[in-house]
Amino acid sequence: MPLVNVIRGERIDPAPLNVRTPFVRIPLWLALSWWGAKAVGRMTVFAGRYWYVTAPATGLTWLYAEYGWAGPALTVGGIGSAAAGWWYGHRPSFLRFGWYPVLSRFRRWLYRRNWHAAMVTAKLAVSFDSHTVLPVLRKVHCSGGVDVVTVRMVTGQIPDDFAKVAERLAHTFGVRQVKAVPGVRPDVVLLHLFRGDPLAKLVRPLPVPAVPEFTALPVGRREDGEGYDLRLFGTQVLVVGATGAGKGSVIWSLVRSLAAGVTSGLVQLWGLDPKGGMELGMGAPMFARFARKDYPAMVELIEEAATVAKDRAGKLYGRTRQHTPSPDEPLIVVVIDELANLTAYLTDRQLKDRVKAALSILLSQGRAVGVHVVAAIQDPRKEVLPFRDLFPTRIGLRLAEAAQVDLVLGEGMRDRGALCDRIPQSLPGVAFVVIDGDPTPMRVRFSYLTDAEIRDMAHTYGRLRVIDGEVLDGAA
Repeated sequence: MPLVNVIRGERIDPAPLNVRTPFVRIPLWLALSWWGAKAVGRMTVFAGRYWYVTAPATGLTWLYAEYGWAGPALTVGGIGSAAAGWWYGHRPSFLRFGWYPVLSRFRRWLYRRNWHAAMVTAKLAVSFDSHTVLPVLRKVHCSGGVDVVTVRMVTGQIPDDFAKVAERLAHTFGVRQVKAVPGVRPDVVLLHLFRGDPLAKLVRPLPVPAVPEFTALPVGRREDGEGYDLRLFGTQVLVVGATGAGKGSVIWSLVRSLAAGVTSGLVQLWGLDPKGGMELGMGAPMFARFARKDYPAMVELIEEAATVAKDRAGKLYGRTRQHTPSPDEPLIVVVIDELANLTAYLTDRQLKDRVKAALSILLSQGRAVGVHVVAAIQDPRKEVLPFRDLFPTRIGLRLAEAAQVDLVLGEGMRDRGALCDRIPQSLPGVAFVVIDGDPTPMRVRFSYLTDAEIRDMAHTYGRLRVIDGEVLDGAA
């Protein structure tokens, strides 16, 4: 006789097996116990996860039960008084250990509310196996004007995926700018969400260091409110910006940070101002060598700097890879305002070739032997500045076109947040800085020195100088 299988009331004939849905009956008290245990477990997990809410709530409830309204009121008042005293007594530690941790928790809750929509609309959500996989918001760290959001990326994503949609994320979260930075782990990206703008205010001249620290020269303020220190050792500096963008702020901020070294003889500044001294002339006493009248003198000065670099390289051969400045062999900084006048606009073909040959040697060999170049230019095109790639440190001020950003700072830098073309004219001295080897541009504002402050600095720190072959006394 063949087997008969009945499934959900339907007779199937023949069938090899008789399969029936099993029914398990349990007592009501066991089901209620199971549901109660699950509820207690979830409440325990919730209380542990959000301890910063549950612990104060439990404490205040106990105080109310023991002492009435006086208990919670006095406790809250005492904590508020202690916090106010901490705020007025030592504000930096209060912000770091008191206010910012609380703000970070609150901001994390805010970001989580819009996280799913933000990832989907920015096309950072990934569909896999009929499921939508989102990047995971791990934690939020708040500081002055910037929130750092740690995100674990989906498998297959890279930080550049977040950098390309940074502007969309900024509008979604209601912040001024979003910048994507690679994390310590390869699967993590750090999203810097900038809320306020510490660079909206003018940066006054910074104190002159008693001894210049060539790896960290104070020249301005960063977008997170901290001070910005420019590294001069081992690099050449290119400053690019449109007319009125603040190239003078960069130059004079750097000169001011080196002023004490000029007085002690540890630093020599060589200046070239093809515009007749309109920019650098006010601080001429700061320069050991200064050329402003004719182009042959400027070419000779650059060639002399290249000769010094080659001579030092010969002396240091086999001894060290980095020159150490001293009064006998000081650090030489060649400051060139409007470099295009020497590399592109110079009509004398012979002089132009001499400039290009000397600058090529200076830029490629001068870093290790203590001969550095700080050059400012308006036009960043390759035909104007053929050796742009020999400047490891590039500073992009306000630029006229979006295409110029990658031309100045490197490919993909605008996608990573270097919006030089969007710097308003009302913020001269604001720039994006890119250091060779660091994929993340940094927004800074350089200090501003008035004409009177430049003259006062030159009178205080200036020394003997040579201007177009004429020896003058800088202290006079």
